[in-house]
Amino acid sequence: MPYAPDKPPGELIPDQVTCRSARFETRWPQPSTAVVSAKGELDAANGNEFVNYALRDPATTQWLIIDLSGLSFFGSAGFSALHTLNVQCAGNDIRWALVPSLAVDRLLRICDPDSTLPICVDVSTAMTTVHNDPPRLLELVPQTS
Repeated sequence: MPYAPDKPPGELIPDQVTCRSARFETRWPQPSTAVVSAKGELDAANGNEFVNYALRDPATTQWLIIDLSGLSFFGSAGFSALHTLNVQCAGNDIRWALVPSLAVDRLLRICDPDSTLPICVDVSTAMTTVHNDPPRLLELVPQTS
């Protein structure tokens, strides 16, 4: 359930969806701050659905934590999904951070060797990062010296 400004945060109920081999869940620890978690496997069968789930209400989301620490498998389509999420967050002025699992970290070392995605070690650090850091600029083409 998205954060409703007229309700106190204590009344917000986390929502969950099962999508093929993964379970997605959203909780709202603070107004306009969503923590979206994925558990199981993220691949070509559910990567786009994850992005749609995570960004289904951009009007009420200012800060977004993507917690993938519960994933046991992360395919290359998952990286494509994270890239799409990054672009859409930039377009919607949503500050976001990613908490990877070992499977996600392994693929990111190959697909994102320059660490362009905003990676944090845990949800607490990610929460601090998105609320305190200035927004990152989307860089489509790396600058050359």
